[in-house]
Amino acid sequence: MSLFDEDLFLQGLEQRKSTLGAEYVEKNLAAADDFSRPFQEAMTAWCWGFGWGDDVIDAKTRSMMNLAMIGALGKMHEWELHCKGALNNGVSKEEIRAIIHVVAIYCGVPQALECFRAARKVLDERGML
Repeated sequence: MSLFDEDLFLQGLEQRKSTLGAEYVEKNLAAADDFSRPFQEAMTAWCWGFGWGDDVIDAKTRSMMNLAMIGALGKMHEWELHCKGALNNGVSKEEIRAIIHVVAIYCGVPQALECFRAARKVLDERGML
């Protein structure tokens, strides 16, 4: 019995590419080997197909939630990636700043400073600073 749900994977793949960029996603999937491919497939189906796959919360709001949660966790590599995705989903520079302010309130100033560093890098790369 296979636990792989191809429809959920394909739905997730579309959303993942829409948010993070097709080039980034295709590069990650191409780099997957026998060891990491099952995780890439499951994560695409579960996170992006199941988690992002309904219309209850729009992609912009989900991106804003992700920035707050990932910022709270202090996972800065993922935060930077999702900052790019948030911009792709219509989150503004001002909204990113407001999200970082919330991170500061609930997670502390040092964590907010990390978010500002990552945001500055992303915004600078996009010519938004």
